[in-house]
Amino acid sequence: QVQLVESGGGLVQAGGSLRLSCAASGRIFRGAVMGWYRQVPGKQRDMVARITSSGSTNYADSVKGRFTISRDNAKNTVYLQMNSLKPEDTAVYYCNADHPYYGPDYWGQGTQVTVSS
Repeated sequence: QVQLVESGGGLVQAGGSLRLSCAASGRIFRGAVMGWYRQVPGKQRDMVARITSSGSTNYADSVKGRFTISRDNAKNTVYLQMNSLKPEDTAVYYCNADHPYYGPDYWGQGTQVTVSS
């Protein structure tokens, strides 16, 4: 069974930092594009950052220069380092695996990030 398990969310003041982690099953992690998405109540889930198996990255414009996505292929883990956090970054953050063979719809349970002003 495929599992994505997120950790690292919490409450932080504006300007602070958090690091999210997502540990994935090896079968899915290898070869997958790993991504972080976020969602606030009543709105759609939006892409925050994605990283390919070879390390290429892309970011939402709203987080460029503040967030960094990385992956440790030996640990089957993807990270999201979030710096200079703003209240508008408050959301539930979800980890996603998009695999070329197994498909795009592998999601973690979500972790809450709350940024206070």
